[in-house]
Amino acid sequence: MRAVVQRVQKGQVMVAGESIGAISQGLVILLGFQPLDDEKSTEYMLEKIFHLRIFEDTEGKMNQSLVDIQGELLIIPNFTLYGDCRKGRRPSFSKSASPSQAEEMFNEFIKRAHEKGKEFDILIQQGKFQADMQVEIVNDGPVTLIIDSEKMI
Repeated sequence: MRAVVQRVQKGQVMVAGESIGAISQGLVILLGFQPLDDEKSTEYMLEKIFHLRIFEDTEGKMNQSLVDIQGELLIIPNFTLYGDCRKGRRPSFSKSASPSQAEEMFNEFIKRAHEKGKEFDILIQQGKFQADMQVEIVNDGPVTLIIDSEKMI
């Protein structure tokens, strides 16, 4: 599982000109899946996303997490995160999970994110799987990180 994590002042996802999810201060997550992702990958990613200390404290240091600031979370499915551009001019997506497998993984990830969000009183919003989405963000910093579950310690 691969996530592009963006600290934002606000974010919104639209489908066919209609907003289907919007947040204020928090994180926008672009999330991609590969065939071997499992429950362990999901738990690793959620722990990182909720507790990554990338928000500034009163001294201006990145020392607070999404949980600490009571931020919001917008999760967008994005199969292109496993695009391989090393050969030719067209990316290969052979490392991405199949659409049916990725949709199942995304739905499970969202379910678990909502459970965790309730625990910490964090609003969770989401994009729509396999939809043509337009994502608007106001990146804060900018702070953008990549988390890859393959690199779990």
